[in-house]
Amino acid sequence: MTVTVPATSANLGPGYDSLGLALDLRDELTGEVLTAAGTLEVSVEGAGEGRVPLDESHLVVRSMRAAFEIIGKQPPGLRLHCRNRIPHARGLGSSSAAIIGGLVLARALVAGGELILDDDTLFQKAAEIEGHPDNVAPAFHGGFTIAGEDDGYFSVRTSVDPRISVVVFVPATGVRTKTARGLLPETVPHADAAADAARTALLVAALNDAPEHLHRATRDFLHQEYRRPAMPESLALVDELRADGVAAIVSGAGPTVLAFSNGVESAETTKLTARCPAGWTCHPLSIDIDGVRVL
Repeated sequence: MTVTVPATSANLGPGYDSLGLALDLRDELTGEVLTAAGTLEVSVEGAGEGRVPLDESHLVVRSMRAAFEIIGKQPPGLRLHCRNRIPHARGLGSSSAAIIGGLVLARALVAGGELILDDDTLFQKAAEIEGHPDNVAPAFHGGFTIAGEDDGYFSVRTSVDPRISVVVFVPATGVRTKTARGLLPETVPHADAAADAARTALLVAALNDAPEHLHRATRDFLHQEYRRPAMPESLALVDELRADGVAAIVSGAGPTVLAFSNGVESAETTKLTARCPAGWTCHPLSIDIDGVRVL
């Protein structure tokens, strides 16, 4: 069986640990049950090739094992091939793609797997493995999602204005999520929290059907500035773009910068791609509305 799963961008500026957007940049995972007991064959091409482990500690394999455990059927042997297009440690949801992809792939390999491992149970397990739901929600559901934790994890998918696209600027080196989170303070001023709440509410409306408000809606008060020491070039690019009226943010925990645009082939997107810093890569992307897919 083969599944594809999209990249994601979490936070989107003010929506810290709650908002997520699926992007049309996909990893492809192919799994096969082998009859030889104890056999595990893992291969990787693209992002992570030559760097990620090729054993039971591989995140896709661990996620597949978790799904098989819930279903109650571990295969005698397993072959996995990963074609990775999502950059690792760049704030584009590579770990969430691996988790969602592995869970869905394992379920697809078992006859009647969806009857045993339903969508809600799968999502709960994905968020548990990841530790938070903001990236796994759009990776699973596609589109724009609002997620959080309250007696378990929850997610709600809402609409995205079809005029909206993005440009992602990906630096050559990454930043670990743990490092980025470690820079955040334990508390923030009440005024900052109130301002962030207002921008988050406006951002939901802006993404739904009012993209003219995206610049104001993406102003963050909670996390980006605190992370500047770990990604000064990224925040400098955000500052430059925003000064020119572009709705730009740090994608997830960074260091990728995401700028909202009005169509992958639009003149605005062309101008944005021309601003890609030397040594970085640039991807104009549409919003993915499908989420994970079984091919």
